[in-house]
Amino acid sequence: MTFFKYKADYVPVFILCTIFVLDIVVFFNAEHLWQVVTWMIIGIGPKSVFCSFSHHHQHLETFNQPLLNRLIEIPYACITGITSHLWFLHHVVGHHMNFMDQTKDESRWKRANGKHMTEFEYAFSVWITSYARAVVVGKRFPKQMKVFITMALIQVTLLAVLFIINWQNALFVYLLPMATSLFLTAWLTYYHHAGLDTQDEYEASFNCTNRLFNLVTGNLGYHTAHHKRWRLHWSLLPEYHKSIQQKIPEHLIHDRFFSGRKLHQAAVKISSNSPTLKIKTDNLEEKITKQISTT
Repeated sequence: MTFFKYKADYVPVFILCTIFVLDIVVFFNAEHLWQVVTWMIIGIGPKSVFCSFSHHHQHLETFNQPLLNRLIEIPYACITGITSHLWFLHHVVGHHMNFMDQTKDESRWKRANGKHMTEFEYAFSVWITSYARAVVVGKRFPKQMKVFITMALIQVTLLAVLFIINWQNALFVYLLPMATSLFLTAWLTYYHHAGLDTQDEYEASFNCTNRLFNLVTGNLGYHTAHHKRWRLHWSLLPEYHKSIQQKIPEHLIHDRFFSGRKLHQAAVKISSNSPTLKIKTDNLEEKITKQISTT
């Protein structure tokens, strides 16, 4: 019996489980406030990184067995603040279907008046509304919504038990890192699409080819490829990126670990002053809905 769909997931799952176990050890053994605060500070970086792999898992589940997929989502939620099917409803459905329509995108970077949000404004908006927006989207997908609600209730129950056992350790080992990881993830996603006002899929995403960035995020830098093939396993994105790279404008591809505000704004300015290639875009809503119905 084969458990993993792709061998590339061995290492991320091992690291995830290691962090999860270390959290448990710290929770039950730390006796002083400085100990749990220190652990929170040390762990917030790695935990935020794993939001990317939680994202990948909810695009294409890690295991062949549904039970294992539900079980691995518990450590993912404890570490990243992202429960089972939150990414699926809010991101796969709410964002991938609508990322070129800022009136519908659940990760929208435009305000209601059409003006661009700042990084903080965008991050806070996505962070504070992510669960509520997932519930709204879930009304159209009752099968996935049932899993989302069930697993969220399990997660809340587990967290409540931890607070009853030791509220201080639960706060600094679990709740605050969960909230912080989700916020930082929202902040970083601002640089995926913000400012790219287009109906051309090849001109709607920024791409980062930096090897270290893609190592720690599971190739999330190949973002156009990710949107073109949302069910493609993260380990296969670099190869697919190569096959479509000639269709992506050069200014939307960079090789820095952090794109930075200046680089981002310069690319947005070039895009706004460049004629669109007008490559035919598929009906994303129809396409993704059909793919979901077959999974």
